[in-house]
Amino acid sequence: MSILETAKKIINEGPICDHCMGRQFAKLSTGLTNVERGQAVKLSLAMEGDALFKETGEESLLEELAKSSCYARKTLKIEGEDEKCWVCQGIFDKLDIWAEKAVESIGDIEYSTFLVGTKVSGLIGENEEILWSECRITQAEQFKTEMNREVGKLIAARTEKEVEFDRPDVVVTLDLAEESTSIRVRSVYIQGRYRKLVRGIPQTRWPCRNCGGRGCEKCSNTGKQYPESVDELIAAEVIKATKGNDTKFHGAGREDIDALMLGTGRPFVVEALNPVIRSVDAWELEKKINEFAIGKVEVEGLKIVEKDVIEVLKSSKADKVYNLKVTFKEPVSTDKLADAINSLIGVQIHQRTPQRVAHRRADLVRKRYVHDVQLKENTDEYAIIEVHCDGGLYVKELTSGDEGRTVPSLTELLGIQATVAELNVVNVDI
Repeated sequence: MSILETAKKIINEGPICDHCMGRQFAKLSTGLTNVERGQAVKLSLAMEGDALFKETGEESLLEELAKSSCYARKTLKIEGEDEKCWVCQGIFDKLDIWAEKAVESIGDIEYSTFLVGTKVSGLIGENEEILWSECRITQAEQFKTEMNREVGKLIAARTEKEVEFDRPDVVVTLDLAEESTSIRVRSVYIQGRYRKLVRGIPQTRWPCRNCGGRGCEKCSNTGKQYPESVDELIAAEVIKATKGNDTKFHGAGREDIDALMLGTGRPFVVEALNPVIRSVDAWELEKKINEFAIGKVEVEGLKIVEKDVIEVLKSSKADKVYNLKVTFKEPVSTDKLADAINSLIGVQIHQRTPQRVAHRRADLVRKRYVHDVQLKENTDEYAIIEVHCDGGLYVKELTSGDEGRTVPSLTELLGIQATVAELNVVNVDI
């Protein structure tokens, strides 16, 4: 079926605007707007109708054009009632209104790039499908694609911001059924390393075990199991700097709540949610976090990164170095302890999920390597041992044996129960 034959069938369906007419042929003649295509098709129909009328006196095509096309009426100087497009319901006459709503929704949010999305009403979506089916249209563009593009052009002209398809700072959604707009703001991602200088602080927020975070007498209505966390000590200043409404914390693994994180620190990314400000001074933020969390948490090397860094952070198999203060049920000679320690070097450890974390970890047997172990100090009361191992190895259980769930273990090799009294992470090798 030719373009004009298809166009005649479209005209017969009812009043149609230039946008909607041109959109049915959007995959043809690139470089034109849908309005230009629509006007060209209608003009061709008008010329064909005029030629037919002059040859035969047949007015049917002229009448259909007069009923369905304001452009044809003006071109042919035919009088007729001005009706809105049955496909889009006249929405393309209101593009300026939608652009203004979008700009108002964004408000004072700092952004350089944006993207428009459209939530199409049921009626418009149904009308479009009917038209495609009845007229056998195969070269069309979706209504929402044109709507997104045309409103995007108007927003760009008003704000001097750029449209970005991959990672826009702001996404504006036009809800045609509700006649409203909403926005989604891309998070700001800040990477760095942290040191935890005190024990008893978890890495991330823990909801109260008693109330599940709702707030109860046991947690003083805070909803938290612990009053503060590394996450929150960093988040407070991030929220101030970005004027976001919250943060998410992404760490390269985690240390136990009773462990210190020392040395070069643990890599992390803090994600600022719904930020109003994007141009964050990372150096100034680092300074303010360290002032706020003084004596508890230190951060360094802060920089703004993209979201991809989180995946790299989470998937990296970082080696860890731990400093352990170990106590023994019975006195252990230095020679015996040294022999047991040396027996662990280079060994693959088979470790069933420890009992202490079995409630939140899958019951698996993990295989990890110990790369090096060094005896730093041995007294009558304790020993200081440094362990360099694969990430994911539970070093408390490497020491205690966890009732035979970790094999081999220091306890097994000594024949004497060994227990970690204090644990410090001194390096996370990423």
